[in-house]
Amino acid sequence: MVSVTDEEFEGFIDDALDELPDAFARQLSTVVVLARDRAEDNPELLGLFEGVPLPEKQANHTGYLPDTIFVYKAAHEEASADVEELREQIRVTVFHEVGHYFGFEEDELHELGWG
Repeated sequence: MVSVTDEEFEGFIDDALDELPDAFARQLSTVVVLARDRAEDNPELLGLFEGVPLPEKQANHTGYLPDTIFVYKAAHEEASADVEELREQIRVTVFHEVGHYFGFEEDELHELGWG
């Protein structure tokens, strides 16, 4: 297990977002990415996308809360032996959840190396 400050954790999330391919990053302007301590319903969950995947949105898609990606700090810290492993796991989680926003299924994400 490793422990980092909230600011360090959020910085690692920002670093992961900066590593996204430009084709994906340009389309994330309406997606909110938030760090949270833990998912209440599933404490071991590393990340979660809540919203409507981009391929399922209609042209008149209005009146909804923003699409959100949650990245869970405590679960990541517990799953990581050191800071480098933590950074890499955050990167994989961010890419994984961004993939869900773009409509990728679990098997496709694993093929891409996105967990």
